[in-house]
Amino acid sequence: MICLGIESTAHTFSCAVIEKKQKTGKILSDVRKIYRPPEGEGIHPREASRHHIENSSSVLKQCLAEAKLKINDLDMIAYAGGPGLGPCLRVGAVVARSLSSYYDIPIYPVNHAIGHIELGKLLTGAKNPLVLLVSGGHTMILAFSSGRWRVFGETLDITLGQLLDQFGRSLGFASPCG
Repeated sequence: MICLGIESTAHTFSCAVIEKKQKTGKILSDVRKIYRPPEGEGIHPREASRHHIENSSSVLKQCLAEAKLKINDLDMIAYAGGPGLGPCLRVGAVVARSLSSYYDIPIYPVNHAIGHIELGKLLTGAKNPLVLLVSGGHTMILAFSSGRWRVFGETLDITLGQLLDQFGRSLGFASPCG
């Protein structure tokens, strides 16, 4: 099974191709373009989405070329369906839906935050972890219970990623810092 993944939740537009054989997977390609806001500023959702629109075609073409595949070789397309910045998410969803419609390939929206957690489980071999998820827009404590991920607590004002981003920008580092 060969899957194209599309990520566009915030500052990065990326495509990756993964091949699954039995219980193992192999990354065939992973291409990304990062939106860099003006110095000292954070992400502007409309500017980031404009960046994604301008780069989506070239990222997709490069990703397929590096994987030595054509779109018709894909068995499925997964895309980040949220959470994230609305205008940025929309770009990835439109690319996925357009490819799915034109080439008749099934698509699957993926929860971006759960993707982080599941990757951590895969890499560590953890079975039922208690998770502290610290991402750009999320700081949560979660656990898998009764067949789904349950949130036991989360920040109500600013996430740790946003705090680090603001702190880094105040020190003069390029965004994103968190």
